[in-house]
Amino acid sequence: MSVRLRALAGYMLAAITVAPLVWLLVSVLKPADELFQVAVPSRLTLDNLLYVLTEVPIGRYMLNSAVVSVAVTVVALVLHSMAAYALARLRFPGRQVIFSVIVSTLLVSLPVILVPLFLVARQLGLLDTYAGLILPAIFHAFGIFLLRQYYLTIPRELEEAADLDGCGYFRRWWQVVVPLSRPILASLAVLFFLANWNAFLWPLTATREPDLRMVQVGIATLQGQYGSAWNYVLAATVVAAVPTLIAFVLGQRRLVEAIKTSGLK
Repeated sequence: MSVRLRALAGYMLAAITVAPLVWLLVSVLKPADELFQVAVPSRLTLDNLLYVLTEVPIGRYMLNSAVVSVAVTVVALVLHSMAAYALARLRFPGRQVIFSVIVSTLLVSLPVILVPLFLVARQLGLLDTYAGLILPAIFHAFGIFLLRQYYLTIPRELEEAADLDGCGYFRRWWQVVVPLSRPILASLAVLFFLANWNAFLWPLTATREPDLRMVQVGIATLQGQYGSAWNYVLAATVVAAVPTLIAFVLGQRRLVEAIKTSGLK
């Protein structure tokens, strides 16, 4: 395929990818009675966005999502980094088996374990609490796998030098490994934040209290509350997408660098 054809194919793929987003933005700015008309809107209006920002508790939904997403991201980065370092550097019986079991959990999706997870959360009194939203979302095998692959590329000589200075395993991890792994940690932070911001199934299952609704659950409730008022649903979707776009723009370089460094394609 020539360079011109490949460029044309690239432009077409980009246009197909961006088209739904453009349609969404244009639809939000349309009057309600013209929402599903293919023609150019007679006028542009901010009424849909203003209604969502003033009449719908979208701020509360976004605050809940921000609290859960940030808490899960911070705790998961610390725990996953420690686990990945142990699996990459420490020598202990069953290390490879433990790593294989962790990776195998990637094959188990949330709907498969939803019922037992709900029963455990109810037994522990975690339903309708922030803890119930945060704790089940912390563990993810992909984070441990990605960090372990990255840690295997760090020269052992650096840790051996730290060992000669009297550093134990914890100080080697904290003072040598963590500073060197900032790019991969930054990329994982973006992935964890986006995944938890867009989480829907578990927040819907674990909460009944309206004040604890996360943003995706809150948007879903608009469909039932306002029936056919899709203009408000689309406007809420645009507002909820703003933090995710900011997080992705800020971390996209780190994300690509980390994937290239870890050898993932």
